[in-house]
Amino acid sequence: MSKLPAATQDWLAGPGLTRLWEAVRKRLESNGVQATGSLRLTSLSTQERNDLSLLLGKPVTGAAVTVRLDGLDTRLRASAAGLGLREVLEELGPPLIDRRAVRAGTAARREHVWSSLASALDASPLAGQDWTGQWYDLLRRTGVPRGVTPETAVRTLQQAVQVLTVLLGPERGGTRGRGELAALATGSAHGLDDGTWLARLVQRGIALAHSTEFPGDAAGRRALWRLVSVTPDEVSSTVLTYGLRPIGGGWREQALRQRADHHAEAHLTSRDLHDLQLQLPAGTVIHICENPRVVEAAADAAGVHALVCTSGSAATVVLTLLDALAATDCRFAYHGDFDWPGIALANRIIRRYGARPWRMGAEDYEHLAARSQADGIPQLPLDGQPVSAAWDPGLAPAMTALGVALHEEVTLDLLVNDLSGLA
Repeated sequence: MSKLPAATQDWLAGPGLTRLWEAVRKRLESNGVQATGSLRLTSLSTQERNDLSLLLGKPVTGAAVTVRLDGLDTRLRASAAGLGLREVLEELGPPLIDRRAVRAGTAARREHVWSSLASALDASPLAGQDWTGQWYDLLRRTGVPRGVTPETAVRTLQQAVQVLTVLLGPERGGTRGRGELAALATGSAHGLDDGTWLARLVQRGIALAHSTEFPGDAAGRRALWRLVSVTPDEVSSTVLTYGLRPIGGGWREQALRQRADHHAEAHLTSRDLHDLQLQLPAGTVIHICENPRVVEAAADAAGVHALVCTSGSAATVVLTLLDALAATDCRFAYHGDFDWPGIALANRIIRRYGARPWRMGAEDYEHLAARSQADGIPQLPLDGQPVSAAWDPGLAPAMTALGVALHEEVTLDLLVNDLSGLA
């Protein structure tokens, strides 16, 4: 219920005083909600001059007027309103916000984040280690990620100190899993998953403590964990392969060769790739496909060429394998889907590895589109924004003109012939 008499509130809320209240509200919210100082209104209308004259108790005749806020406050208290300036504004609109106090509170909470980190470091067994000062300065420079509240920031930074104490403190022990370590600090086995802020904080500390550069890729970050005897999850993500025959006498190399001899596909984990000696004869051509069905068909046909499947957008384990093969001077041929995400992926793979496009030209697309139509295969509409193919400027216009998406399965017979050496 309003504290103002109804007639008084109606008059004060009239259009002749709207700009005044807006300006006064803005001033009070910026100056600590103090009815001090003055403000000036210009380009006054006739109605504004009339209403301001009544409100201020003096004639307002010009195009502008200066209003002293303390005088307005006194005038309102002595009027039918019977309330001060702040109370009147809050009767006419929402509660005032003391923005100066809000800013001060935000700055204080932000400072508390870093003083809390400094206190946690000082109280930990890490105190006195050379890298901790660099770590603190680095974190303070980079700041708290957008969207992280000060309370969450304090908790996460303290968890980082706890984890680093386990890894780098005087009582650090033997090998432990990353999930186990995360559960110890956060209660969740995923608390130190790659990409989380906590993981980055800890990894920054490890890198500084070991005087090494902070890695820019997932493989480098896994190596960083291993540096402090932490084993990241290296078994849940796999890359699908076929026909790899690495040189070497280890059981992993022999197992791959045996699977190739029996025309069997192989799923390799990051752990496998870490331990494998992936030495292939220089110049070996590795075919790369996007869809697992191509691998299955190559195995059924006893294909003779090596094949690696990205299984859609290439995951880190896929790139790790291809990087290792590239380092042994293998060459690559790439085939993927004729849709826009497929062309985008092909661009990435072809550029990264200098791969040869494998049946991925405009003529290949047009031939497949005509053949699938003649075979009565339902046409899949091509959705999304066109992507220019780095290897063939004519491909995107050809796809746009026909508007048909073609997945690898449509060209399976041709791909299998290539992999079988029949083409």
